[in-house]
Amino acid sequence: MATREIYETTFDEDVQTDSNATQCPECNGQVTTNAVETVCEDCGLVVDEQRIDHGPEWRGFDEDERERTGAPLTAARHDRGLSTEIGHGTDANGNELSGQKRRRLARMRREQTRGRFQSKAERNLAHGLSEVRRISSTLELSETIRDQACQLFRSAQNEELLQGRSIEAMAAASVYGACRCNGRPRTLDDITESARVEQSRVTNAYTTLNTELGLPAQPVTPSAFVPRLASELDVSDQIRQRARQLAEASESTGATTGVRPSGFAAACLYKAGREDGQWLTQSDVADVANVSVVTVRTHRDTLDELAV
Repeated sequence: MATREIYETTFDEDVQTDSNATQCPECNGQVTTNAVETVCEDCGLVVDEQRIDHGPEWRGFDEDERERTGAPLTAARHDRGLSTEIGHGTDANGNELSGQKRRRLARMRREQTRGRFQSKAERNLAHGLSEVRRISSTLELSETIRDQACQLFRSAQNEELLQGRSIEAMAAASVYGACRCNGRPRTLDDITESARVEQSRVTNAYTTLNTELGLPAQPVTPSAFVPRLASELDVSDQIRQRARQLAEASESTGATTGVRPSGFAAACLYKAGREDGQWLTQSDVADVANVSVVTVRTHRDTLDELAV
């Protein structure tokens, strides 16, 4: 009898809990749950959001119900991110390893490193992709640009463009090509400062990539360099906007054709600073744009002639 009473009490509590879970706390209306949030159908109140799915992460793509688990594939790794990393120090629970287990893991780690690459081409690919990741991290580029640069380097190796050329130069050229294809304001000087190779070799590698692969590179305009240079010079928003207006007006007249965009953007910032009363020196502006003072002065004279 006591067991029956306990069962009935537990059953009543479960029914009450389920009833509360399907009712809105504001209007007692019916609530529905999708993959993201729980919403009341009557008043529209969001009862719960960002619900965590505690089930297994897998999806079926064919009749055999193929599973997909683990981290997503990435183009930034030579094996698409499917490699195994053997850690150091502690086990999965954070406990210290004994000397025998450390020696055993060291031997396993050594053998895993030896069998990581199946060929010399795969080893070169891993070295090149690591260089692309390093340059992208130094330049603080987004993951999208980094992945595109890695894919570009992979395509260059598939087309046998690495023969007779430096891997570091081709990696730097891939990063520069990805920036050009996305309209990012990066110059060869910026790429070369982060690379471990001379600028002439990077230029040669990029020319090869652009010719053989037909990159959809977009022309870089001076107005695209204005925000970055303005941030480094720490100028006001008014000067930034005025410099962008000067650059866009000059681009519409065709005065920026054939000039170095970073130098012309520096001249726009210099002229906008003088108009606003903030006297930026030509040397400071030239240093930020990585150009000479003569270049800034020449483009400043061009802006004065345009009277924009």
